[in-house]
Parts: sequence; C-alpha cells; structure tokens
Amino acid sequence: MHNRRFTRLTNAFSKKFENHVHMVSLYTVFYNFVRIHKTLKVTPAMAAGVTDELLEMEDIVKLIDKAAPKPGRPKTYKKKENNSA
Repeated sequence: MHNRRFTRLTNAFSKKFENHVHMVSLYTVFYNFVRIHKTLKVTPAMAAGVTDELLEMEDIVKLIDKAAPKPGRPKTYKKKENNSA
C-alpha cells in the first residue's frame, strides 16, 4: 500500500521493468534502514542487529552516488550531416 508503482492507474506507474526494480529497491532500503516502526520503536535493520545507527535519505543518496559510474567523455561521436542545399 505504500508504493503506487504497482498500480497502473497512477502517474507513478513504472513502464520500464528496470525503473520498477530500482524503485522497489529504494523503497526496501528506506523501509528497513530509514523508517522507524511504531511497534519496534527502531528500524527493522536495527532490531535485527544489521546496523546500530539510524540512516537518513541523504545517506542513501550518498551510497547511490558512490556506487554510480563516473561520467566521462563518450568514446565515439556521431558526425553531423551537412544538410545545406
């Protein structure tokens, strides 16, 4: 119920499977490491002993940026066609 990407009638519906996988992964990390649950009073990761600190979304973004490949110059360039008539 927390993620509307599973229902087709919303703007957030994932048309590409790859985008859907990324969103489900982000939500899973948020649910387990960022969100404090009412019954546990901590995150599920803290309750399971995986981590002892509460993460914030900024920490998750930093992890994603660190894992992303560095942008660089393209190895090949497309040549422009000269359409002057």
